[in-house]
Amino acid sequence: MGAGLAALAVAVVVGGWAGLFVGPLAGLAADRLLRRIEPREVRERRLRETADLPLAADLLAAALRAGAPVDRSALAVAEALGGPLADRLGRVGRTLNLGGTPTEAWAHLRTVPGAGSLVDAAIRSSNSGAALAGALTRLADDLRAERSTSAEASARRAGVLIVLPLGLCFLPAFILAGLVPVIVAVLGDVL
Repeated sequence: MGAGLAALAVAVVVGGWAGLFVGPLAGLAADRLLRRIEPREVRERRLRETADLPLAADLLAAALRAGAPVDRSALAVAEALGGPLADRLGRVGRTLNLGGTPTEAWAHLRTVPGAGSLVDAAIRSSNSGAALAGALTRLADDLRAERSTSAEASARRAGVLIVLPLGLCFLPAFILAGLVPVIVAVLGDVL
Protein backbone atom coordinates (compact mmCIF):
# COMPACT_ATOMS: atom_id res chain seq x y z
CA MET A 1 0.00 0.00 0.00
CA GLY A 2 2.83 2.40 0.87
CA ALA A 3 4.58 1.67 -2.41
CA GLY A 4 1.39 2.39 -4.35
CA LEU A 5 0.98 5.69 -2.55
CA ALA A 6 4.60 6.57 -3.30
CA ALA A 7 4.06 5.77 -7.00
CA LEU A 8 0.92 7.90 -7.09
CA ALA A 9 2.59 10.80 -5.28
CA VAL A 10 5.59 10.79 -7.62
CA ALA A 11 3.33 10.56 -10.67
CA VAL A 12 1.30 13.56 -9.48
CA VAL A 13 4.32 15.65 -8.50
CA VAL A 14 6.24 14.98 -11.72
CA GLY A 15 3.11 15.14 -13.90
CA GLY A 16 2.56 14.45 -17.58
CA TRP A 17 4.10 11.57 -19.48
CA ALA A 18 7.21 11.70 -17.32
CA GLY A 19 5.03 11.17 -14.23
CA LEU A 20 3.42 8.13 -15.81
CA PHE A 21 6.88 6.70 -16.44
CA VAL A 22 8.64 7.72 -13.22
CA GLY A 23 5.71 6.95 -10.85
CA PRO A 24 5.74 3.16 -11.28
CA LEU A 25 9.54 3.12 -11.01
CA ALA A 26 9.32 5.03 -7.73
CA GLY A 27 6.62 2.61 -6.54
CA LEU A 28 8.83 -0.37 -7.38
CA ALA A 29 11.80 1.20 -5.56
CA ALA A 30 9.63 2.01 -2.53
CA ASP A 31 8.29 -1.57 -2.50
CA ARG A 32 11.81 -3.01 -2.48
CA LEU A 33 12.93 -0.64 0.27
CA LEU A 34 9.89 -1.41 2.41
CA ARG A 35 10.44 -5.16 2.06
CA ARG A 36 14.03 -4.78 3.30
CA ILE A 37 12.96 -3.16 6.55
CA GLU A 38 13.11 -5.75 9.30
CA PRO A 39 10.06 -5.82 11.61
CA ARG A 40 10.76 -4.90 15.22
CA GLU A 41 9.76 -8.31 16.59
CA VAL A 42 12.06 -10.09 14.16
CA ARG A 43 14.97 -7.79 15.03
CA GLU A 44 14.43 -8.23 18.78
CA ARG A 45 14.22 -12.01 18.35
CA ARG A 46 17.43 -12.07 16.29
CA LEU A 47 19.29 -9.90 18.83
CA ARG A 48 18.12 -12.03 21.75
CA GLU A 49 19.13 -15.26 19.99
CA THR A 50 22.54 -13.81 19.20
CA ALA A 51 23.01 -12.63 22.78
CA ASP A 52 21.99 -16.00 24.26
CA LEU A 53 24.15 -18.11 21.93
CA PRO A 54 27.42 -18.04 23.97
CA LEU A 55 25.57 -18.99 27.16
CA ALA A 56 23.74 -21.77 25.34
CA ALA A 57 27.05 -23.13 24.00
CA ASP A 58 28.55 -23.08 27.50
CA LEU A 59 25.52 -24.81 28.99
CA LEU A 60 25.54 -27.45 26.25
CA ALA A 61 29.24 -28.07 26.88
CA ALA A 62 28.63 -28.42 30.62
CA ALA A 63 25.76 -30.86 30.09
CA LEU A 64 27.82 -32.94 27.66
CA ARG A 65 30.79 -33.00 30.05
CA ALA A 66 28.41 -34.24 32.76
CA GLY A 67 27.67 -37.25 30.57
CA ALA A 68 24.25 -36.40 29.15
CA PRO A 69 23.55 -37.37 25.55
CA VAL A 70 23.26 -34.60 22.99
CA ASP A 71 19.46 -34.74 22.66
CA ARG A 72 18.86 -34.52 26.41
CA SER A 73 21.52 -31.84 26.75
CA ALA A 74 19.78 -29.70 24.13
CA LEU A 75 16.42 -30.18 25.86
CA ALA A 76 17.88 -29.35 29.29
CA VAL A 77 19.57 -26.21 27.98
CA ALA A 78 16.35 -25.17 26.24
CA GLU A 79 14.43 -25.58 29.49
CA ALA A 80 17.03 -23.63 31.49
CA LEU A 81 17.59 -20.87 28.94
CA GLY A 82 14.15 -19.68 27.90
CA GLY A 83 13.49 -17.28 25.04
CA PRO A 84 13.61 -17.72 21.28
CA LEU A 85 16.91 -19.61 21.23
CA ALA A 86 15.46 -22.08 23.74
CA ASP A 87 12.62 -22.80 21.32
CA ARG A 88 15.11 -23.65 18.59
CA LEU A 89 17.24 -25.78 20.93
CA GLY A 90 14.09 -27.58 22.07
CA ARG A 91 13.32 -28.44 18.44
CA VAL A 92 16.89 -29.70 18.03
CA GLY A 93 16.56 -31.93 21.10
CA ARG A 94 13.13 -33.25 20.10
CA THR A 95 14.27 -33.98 16.54
CA LEU A 96 17.30 -35.92 17.82
CA ASN A 97 15.14 -37.70 20.41
CA LEU A 98 12.67 -38.80 17.71
CA GLY A 99 15.48 -40.25 15.58
CA GLY A 100 16.14 -37.42 13.17
CA THR A 101 19.56 -37.08 11.63
CA PRO A 102 21.95 -34.58 13.20
CA THR A 103 21.87 -32.52 10.00
CA GLU A 104 18.07 -32.26 10.20
CA ALA A 105 18.09 -31.51 13.91
CA TRP A 106 20.81 -28.87 13.97
CA ALA A 107 19.32 -27.15 10.91
CA HIS A 108 16.90 -25.45 13.34
CA LEU A 109 19.83 -23.32 14.57
CA ARG A 110 21.32 -22.61 11.14
CA THR A 111 19.50 -19.26 10.73
CA VAL A 112 20.70 -17.84 14.07
CA PRO A 113 23.53 -15.35 13.43
CA GLY A 114 26.80 -16.86 14.65
CA ALA A 115 25.38 -20.37 15.12
CA GLY A 116 26.84 -21.75 11.90
CA SER A 117 30.03 -22.83 13.69
CA LEU A 118 28.03 -24.52 16.43
CA VAL A 119 25.94 -26.41 13.88
CA ASP A 120 29.00 -27.46 11.90
CA ALA A 121 30.79 -28.64 15.05
CA ALA A 122 27.76 -30.63 16.20
CA ILE A 123 27.31 -32.32 12.83
CA ARG A 124 31.03 -33.02 12.56
CA SER A 125 31.03 -34.48 16.08
CA SER A 126 28.08 -36.75 15.34
CA ASN A 127 29.72 -38.02 12.16
CA SER A 128 33.19 -38.57 13.59
CA GLY A 129 32.45 -39.32 17.24
CA ALA A 130 34.73 -36.51 18.42
CA ALA A 131 33.93 -34.75 21.67
CA LEU A 132 31.64 -31.77 21.19
CA ALA A 133 32.09 -30.10 24.58
CA GLY A 134 35.55 -28.66 23.87
CA ALA A 135 34.44 -27.24 20.54
CA LEU A 136 31.41 -25.64 22.18
CA THR A 137 33.55 -24.02 24.88
CA ARG A 138 35.92 -22.57 22.27
CA LEU A 139 32.94 -21.40 20.21
CA ALA A 140 31.42 -19.61 23.21
CA ASP A 141 34.73 -17.86 23.89
CA ASP A 142 35.00 -16.84 20.23
CA LEU A 143 31.43 -15.50 20.21
CA ARG A 144 32.08 -13.43 23.34
CA ALA A 145 35.30 -12.04 21.87
CA GLU A 146 33.51 -11.20 18.63
CA ARG A 147 30.72 -9.45 20.54
CA SER A 148 33.28 -7.46 22.53
CA THR A 149 35.09 -6.41 19.36
CA SER A 150 31.81 -5.46 17.72
CA ALA A 151 30.76 -3.37 20.73
CA GLU A 152 34.12 -1.59 20.76
CA ALA A 153 33.84 -0.81 17.04
CA SER A 154 30.31 0.51 17.54
CA ALA A 155 31.50 2.74 20.38
CA ARG A 156 34.29 4.14 18.22
CA ARG A 157 31.91 4.70 15.32
CA ALA A 158 29.47 6.48 17.66
CA GLY A 159 32.24 8.79 18.83
CA VAL A 160 32.98 9.81 15.27
CA LEU A 161 29.32 10.25 14.43
CA ILE A 162 28.76 12.41 17.51
CA VAL A 163 31.56 14.79 16.52
CA LEU A 164 30.21 15.22 12.98
CA PRO A 165 27.14 17.37 13.85
CA LEU A 166 29.24 19.37 16.28
CA GLY A 167 31.72 20.15 13.51
CA LEU A 168 28.95 21.02 11.11
CA CYS A 169 27.56 23.52 13.61
CA PHE A 170 30.86 25.12 14.60
CA LEU A 171 32.42 25.33 11.13
CA PRO A 172 29.92 27.90 9.78
CA ALA A 173 30.11 29.84 13.04
CA PHE A 174 33.91 29.89 12.84
CA ILE A 175 33.79 31.08 9.24
CA LEU A 176 31.22 33.79 9.96
CA ALA A 177 32.69 35.00 13.24
CA GLY A 178 36.39 34.46 12.58
CA LEU A 179 37.20 34.59 8.89
CA VAL A 180 34.56 36.92 7.40
CA PRO A 181 35.55 39.94 9.56
CA VAL A 182 39.22 39.45 8.69
CA ILE A 183 38.45 39.18 4.97
CA VAL A 184 36.18 42.25 5.12
CA ALA A 185 38.87 44.23 6.95
CA VAL A 186 41.55 43.22 4.45
CA LEU A 187 39.30 44.03 1.49
CA GLY A 188 38.35 47.37 3.10
CA ASP A 189 42.03 48.33 3.34
CA VAL A 190 42.76 47.21 -0.22
CA LEU A 191 39.82 49.01 -1.83
